[in-house]
Amino acid sequence: MGNSGHPLVRTPHLDNLAEQCYTYDNAYCNYPICTPSRLSMLTGRYPHQIEAWDLGAILDRRHKTWGDYLTEAGYETVLCGRTHFNGTDRLLGFSERLLDDLPRWRNTKGMPPRRTADERRGSNSHVAECGPGDHEHTRYDKKVSDLAVDYLHRKGASQNEKPFLLYCGFMHPHFPLVAPPEFYAWYDPNTLELPDTWNESLASQHPVIQHHRWAWRNDIPPSEETVRTALACYYALVSALDAQIGRILEAIDTSSLRENTIVIYTSDHGEMAGSHGIWQKQCFYESAVRVPLMFRGPSGASGRVAQNVSLVDIMPTLLEIAGLEKPSDVPGESLLEIARHQQDETTRAVFSEYHDRGMLNAGFMLKQGDYKLCHYVGSQPQLFNVNTDPLENDDMALNPEYAAIRSTLEGTLHTIVDPELVDARAKANQQMRRAKGSNT
Repeated sequence: MGNSGHPLVRTPHLDNLAEQCYTYDNAYCNYPICTPSRLSMLTGRYPHQIEAWDLGAILDRRHKTWGDYLTEAGYETVLCGRTHFNGTDRLLGFSERLLDDLPRWRNTKGMPPRRTADERRGSNSHVAECGPGDHEHTRYDKKVSDLAVDYLHRKGASQNEKPFLLYCGFMHPHFPLVAPPEFYAWYDPNTLELPDTWNESLASQHPVIQHHRWAWRNDIPPSEETVRTALACYYALVSALDAQIGRILEAIDTSSLRENTIVIYTSDHGEMAGSHGIWQKQCFYESAVRVPLMFRGPSGASGRVAQNVSLVDIMPTLLEIAGLEKPSDVPGESLLEIARHQQDETTRAVFSEYHDRGMLNAGFMLKQGDYKLCHYVGSQPQLFNVNTDPLENDDMALNPEYAAIRSTLEGTLHTIVDPELVDARAKANQQMRRAKGSNT
């Protein structure tokens, strides 16, 4: 985005929103893939707390969502668009749904991924299928905005003062990288600056990253021409999303809703976009695990927040706004409190995990201050300073000068999770679900 410092990508509506917001510059997802990340965000609990192990996860309804808490507090709670829910429950505590996920994105049986050494994606279509054109994701996102704008217009004109929570989910910029031509025209593939590591040698990488690339068909870099087209399309899809966000913001800002409506903008994960030879996400590099996060309140308070935050911090934020008490097993903190007192806090640690295809054993991330530890069960870790090494080219995990920092981060990680125990729990759950699915 422009407001996050990108020199080329055009995001005028998000840039304008950022000027009116608390913008969290170090925000992270708690699982770098769709379904577990969203379920973690919606429940305010880490994926291993709710057994959201993979893309096939179906939420155990013992765990409350934003919808449950705010519905009970008297809010009208509405879903519109992509949520990537699995199973037959399409509301998960919300009171109404204006638009469901596209049918092909629903995993009704909750089947888990295969995590065997020979399991890999069928093709690299997530990169190769790129270019300008029409796509159902573009039409879907427009419908999300159409319905959301209509809902907001009705709420703005209504005399009913019942508070509401509207969750809007979009497909863009998810692959396939087929971009609306009008936005693709903004980006010339031939002049784009490519990531320095777009064709990084597989042999030079960490063993876990090597297997990750192989499993997701990123082991052989596409041609430079394909990479340029894919990158232009990704930028165009971000701009296309920005346009839809602009429509929703206009519906709020041109009505009485502007006086008392809070806006939160974020994403469930990032996109590697060719860095380290990787497309998609499913790892703990910054491009995959860091997300945009903005909070706009009616008071107009704004500023850039440097403190580490993650998506589990949204639940405590909403509970504070609604005047509700935070449950004891919710690990996050209110984003408002973090913004108000960021200078007074000790350095916060944020956590992410991964138990899906591409990692044979569990992976965990702990970021505290500028240092990030990537802990892999059964393999050596990675350690980066993302301030001095933002592209994460210098792994310091085995450098004796950083042994104390690594030890501190590992200690903090173990206060959140027992890596081997959680790895075993995830595999047992996935094996059970696979056996159950095979017998139905």
